[in-house]
Amino acid sequence: MTNNDSKELIAFYNVENLFLPDPPPVHKLDPTVSGLRNWDEKRYNNKLFKISHVFQLIKESENALPMLIGLSEIQGQKPLDELVKMDPFNSNYGVIHYDSMDERGVDVALLYDKSKIEVISSEPITYFFEIDDEDPANYDTTRDILFCKVKYSGEMINLFVVHLPSKRERDVNKPKRDYILKDIKEKVLKLKSENEAVIILGDFNENPDDENLKNLLYDENFNKILTNPYVDLYNNRIFSTFHFKDGLLFDQIILSDEFYDSNFPFSFKDAKVFNSEKLSTWNRKFSGRPFRTYAGTRYLGGYSDHFPVLTEFIKRNN
Repeated sequence: MTNNDSKELIAFYNVENLFLPDPPPVHKLDPTVSGLRNWDEKRYNNKLFKISHVFQLIKESENALPMLIGLSEIQGQKPLDELVKMDPFNSNYGVIHYDSMDERGVDVALLYDKSKIEVISSEPITYFFEIDDEDPANYDTTRDILFCKVKYSGEMINLFVVHLPSKRERDVNKPKRDYILKDIKEKVLKLKSENEAVIILGDFNENPDDENLKNLLYDENFNKILTNPYVDLYNNRIFSTFHFKDGLLFDQIILSDEFYDSNFPFSFKDAKVFNSEKLSTWNRKFSGRPFRTYAGTRYLGGYSDHFPVLTEFIKRNN
C-alpha cells in the first residue's frame, strides 16, 4: 500500500439471535416470540452493546470500520435502528432490511456507511418450497436473500446477503441450498454479462470446499466467474464457527473478478476471520471458540456463536 492508498473493509457477521425482548407470556408455559429462554430487556440491551462492541474492536484492530456490513439472525427493523445509533456507528450508517417469511422471522440485513455508499435499489428474494405436490397451498419458506445495488466511487456493486438453510436432521435442507445457490448463480451470470461487480456475503451453511460453493465459482463452460478467498483460510483450519468437535467456515465473502483488477476503485488484499481473544469463550475446554449468547437454553451472555469475517481492500487514491 502506497502513501496515496487507503484501506476499505467489508464484513459479514452472524450475530446469533438479535431479537427484541419478549413480552411477558399470558400463561407461564406459552412459547416465547423469540424462541429464547428469559429473553428480557436487560439481556437484549446487553446483546446490543456486545454487537456494537465487536465493531469497536474491529475499528481499533483495523484502524477502519467496514463500509458495508452484512448481518444475519436479525429479527425485525428496530434492533438494527438501535444498533446504528450506538458507538462506533453513531448514526453514520444506514440500514437495509426486509421482514422475511421465515417461520422464526429471522432475517438478513445490510449496514452501509452513508458517506461512502450510495444505495441505488434493494429487494428481498423470497423462495417457496412445495411440501405437498397435490396441494400448492402447502409450502415451506426460508430466510430471504437480500439483493442490493449500490455505488462506490461511481462504480456499481451488486450485493447478495445470504443466510442459507441450516444443516440439521441429516441435512434435509440441502435441496433448498442447492436450489437457492443455483438461482443466485443464474443472477450472477446475468450481472456479469452486463459487466457489473458482484459480492456474495453471508452464512452459507456450507464450507468453502463443499461442492455447491465450488460450482458457484464457474459458469457452465468452467470459466471462472467468482473467487472465494476463504478457501485458503479453511484449508489452514481457520474457522468462524463450530459444531461439536468440527470447525466450520460457513461465513464467507465471495467476489467477482473486478475486485482483482487494479483499475477498479478498490482491489482485494486479504480475507480474515476476526477471531479476537476478546470475542472468544473463557472456558478452556472450548478455547478458541466464539463466546456465544446461549448454549442451548442456557444463557451465557456472550457475543455470538460465530466470529465476524472481514475482507480488506486497497483503495487507490490517485
